[in-house]
Amino acid sequence: MTATALSVLDLVPVRTGQTSAEAVAASLALAGRADQLGYRRYWFAEHHNMPAVASTSPPVLIAAASGRTRRIRLGSGGVMLPNHAPLIVAEQFAALEAIAPGRIDLGIGRAPGSDPVITQLLRTAGTTSDVEQFPRHVQDISLLLSDEGATVRFTSGGEYSVHATPAATGVPEVWLLGSSDYSAQLAAAQGLPYVFANHFSGEGLERALDLYRSGFRPSEALAEPRTFLTVNAVAAPTSEEAEARALPQLRMMARLRLNKPLTALDTVEQALAAETDAATDQVVQAARSRWFVGTGETVAAEVRSFADRFGVDEVMLSPVAGSFDAEPLAEPFGRAQTLELIAAAI
Repeated sequence: MTATALSVLDLVPVRTGQTSAEAVAASLALAGRADQLGYRRYWFAEHHNMPAVASTSPPVLIAAASGRTRRIRLGSGGVMLPNHAPLIVAEQFAALEAIAPGRIDLGIGRAPGSDPVITQLLRTAGTTSDVEQFPRHVQDISLLLSDEGATVRFTSGGEYSVHATPAATGVPEVWLLGSSDYSAQLAAAQGLPYVFANHFSGEGLERALDLYRSGFRPSEALAEPRTFLTVNAVAAPTSEEAEARALPQLRMMARLRLNKPLTALDTVEQALAAETDAATDQVVQAARSRWFVGTGETVAAEVRSFADRFGVDEVMLSPVAGSFDAEPLAEPFGRAQTLELIAAAI
């Protein structure tokens, strides 16, 4: 059995009664705790217009987290490239690399991270990339970040050199993220490290990894396939507490899947007292079957087994523990407890 490294994916959850400022403060505290515990990397997601998610701008959150951490890698899980111009992404992450040299990951995704209305607003608010040009834009970002930079060639025959930053001493590590065959095959074709979004779906994991590994073409950046897995996890001193803390996020997942109005996350007490129905119960049970919930020892054992089954040496935890009413709004008690107990056991 190989050693399993642990990392963290953070959506910056917002619970009932909590402000964005308090949610961000809690997540920055959690990043600092993950650094202290020896986690390998800490990534922020990109989602828009969701009452329960404050992670709208990964570069801003990464910059803030860099001041709270010393050794952990910081990154995006991920930047949704169709929402942004490739040059802007490259410039942002080149600046982050200058702020925290050798600690920056640029995870890139193809999904918009929101609904069609928000996607249209993002496209009309400025120059953004086209989803059909996603493969070329991924390559463009890598070139813009490199020492050589990218070259614009004019139809008249002239050339124009473009760099994301004037004199880089290092570059972020670029990862391709996704939950489909498409992203796995593109990562393989471009010789990039790849992460399957198992925490979001879980469907098609084995096929995606097989497509990535079997189709991988070595590149200057990477000689052989490199991947890790994401999972939703809740750990507590007792399995009963862990199950209770998992319920707010499970019910939020049901609202999302069933196209019900989205709200801030319930507290544990609100989730336990909420009325339910057959459709909600079905979604909750299906999602719970793929989550790792229990004591630190039981979740750590599941993580190790999961990593061994799919041949990876790293698992990225999305700590989805909810909060009790009495817990401070600006502190990540349940999520920090999850990271602490799993790290201690693994």
